[in-house]
Amino acid sequence: MCCNRWSSDERLEGKTVIITGANTGIGKETARDLARRGARIVMACRDLERAEEAKQDILEDTGNENLVIRKLDLSDTKSIRAFAEVINKEEKQVNILINNAGIMMCPYSKTADGFEMQLGVNHLGHFLLTHLLLDLIKRSAPSRIVVVASVAHTWTGLRLDDINSERSYDTMKAYGQSKLANVLFARSLAKRLHGTGVSVFSLHPGVVQSDLWRHQHQCIQAAVKIFRIFTKTTVEGAQTTIYCAVERGLESQSGGYFSDCAAARCSRAASNDDSAQKLWEISCTLLGITWD
Repeated sequence: MCCNRWSSDERLEGKTVIITGANTGIGKETARDLARRGARIVMACRDLERAEEAKQDILEDTGNENLVIRKLDLSDTKSIRAFAEVINKEEKQVNILINNAGIMMCPYSKTADGFEMQLGVNHLGHFLLTHLLLDLIKRSAPSRIVVVASVAHTWTGLRLDDINSERSYDTMKAYGQSKLANVLFARSLAKRLHGTGVSVFSLHPGVVQSDLWRHQHQCIQAAVKIFRIFTKTTVEGAQTTIYCAVERGLESQSGGYFSDCAAARCSRAASNDDSAQKLWEISCTLLGITWD
């Protein structure tokens, strides 16, 4: 099932949306949809050349000229801090933050700060980014933070004693752990923001035909092509993100996990408040930040 039955005529004029990884895949389609609704879109991208191409495509399609590109490399905390400094200085508000960018099942490598790449980009990078933008997001309330996770969060538990996979590395488990961290982060953050007017949601976009599969063995890539009928296009894959960003009345479900434009059940590990708290503390320690 996909979100074909869901639609919304919600308008976003006067609203500012930040989307990480907005130059490709479901990030680009999310940007396209929200631009069509009249929002100001900040495309937070590592590859500025591809971002410019995506911006021109969205501009021609939607007629919305309120699109800006800002450099953001989630594998480098210096880049994240520089991006946040620009946003806090130049933007009057951030009504919706969509933590969309990610990498999937790549060979073992480390970020500029020495974190395992999938954990570093998918979780820690967005954790720091959200922390640095949170005051502005609070001042923009009612506002939303949307975290693109995955059903892959069910593949494994947290390896709190080896969070950076330094003792052993399994590409699928490391990816699953990073997505589990996404769901736990959204759950923890929602509790901390209760009463502030900021809602937080995590979601599974579906198995999407995108270049996230670029690191996979040719056999896996071939299988994805063969089973295309069971996968979603990038437009379909973006629908649950869009739903969490614009659907009215979701505030009471802040902290929830969504799939196919509806509330969904996450794994038992993703509902563990003790694990969520430990992950929060470890994340703050690794990033050298204090986030009460």
